[in-house]
Amino acid sequence: MDKTTLIEAYKRIKPFIHKTPVLTSQLLDLLSGANLYFKCENFQKMGAFKMRGAANAILSLSDEERSRGVVTHSSGNFAQAVALAAKNTNTKAFIVMPENAPQVKKNAVRAYGGEIIECESTPQAREDKAEQIKQDKGATFLHPSNQDEVIIGNATAAMELLEDYPNLDVILAPVGGGGLIAGTALAAHYLGNNCKVIGGEPMEVDDAYRSMQSGKIETNTSFNTVADGLRTHLGDRNFPIIQKYVEKIIRVEEDEIIQAMQLIWERMKIIIEPSCAVPFAAVLKNADEFKTKQVGIILSGGNVDVTKLPF
Repeated sequence: MDKTTLIEAYKRIKPFIHKTPVLTSQLLDLLSGANLYFKCENFQKMGAFKMRGAANAILSLSDEERSRGVVTHSSGNFAQAVALAAKNTNTKAFIVMPENAPQVKKNAVRAYGGEIIECESTPQAREDKAEQIKQDKGATFLHPSNQDEVIIGNATAAMELLEDYPNLDVILAPVGGGGLIAGTALAAHYLGNNCKVIGGEPMEVDDAYRSMQSGKIETNTSFNTVADGLRTHLGDRNFPIIQKYVEKIIRVEEDEIIQAMQLIWERMKIIIEPSCAVPFAAVLKNADEFKTKQVGIILSGGNVDVTKLPF
């Protein structure tokens, strides 16, 4: 992966995504002591950054591969992203979803034209069912976070941010499966001007923080976090990128995530999901470190059930 790969990916997916706005808030700057630039992927098509990775992965396939369709397993944003990117490229999408996935998410996948195959709600059942469809249909498997084409597609959010604000000192992104932070780190390395990348992670699911310490992929035993998008762990494609290019990971407590989320809702008047609030919570927690710096924050998505807000 190099600078050319990133630029080619951006050209490839540009007609299929929104160039999302970057918002600022004088009040949040005052609160944090930093100059904050929020890259609003909550305004992306289907409501999250995952549209970028899904679009790049599908558009990277040959015509023959696309004619056989794509398959993924996801109970959330990636399911919707693959369904919509597939629809926009006339590709059949098979989406394996656990039977207990929220109905609202199943409805969204169907609305985008995805064919849902339900399975038991265990990681093994999801993988087995996706593998079966891959064999039966000849469909290409797309991984939500641990695939080069997805990581490179995800990098385009930070690329746009750096295009608008080339002198950022640091960009923060949430860490779940690792696909967004890895892409962000590649963008900052190849296109930033000495721009560091820092991850934000909930204390309750701090597998990436521990992985950075131990040098191998760690997993979680607890999944007890309001940031439901960050309950997954790193993969063998994104972890080496994170090790090489991510400065560090800052862990935040549940009440800090909720407070940061509420601040963005109230002060910026925008809808973000809890996972998005994690990097902003990290800035507030370590205010001295970011004081007077130019700080980019990737707001990863806005797909939240507004009837179940944590505040």
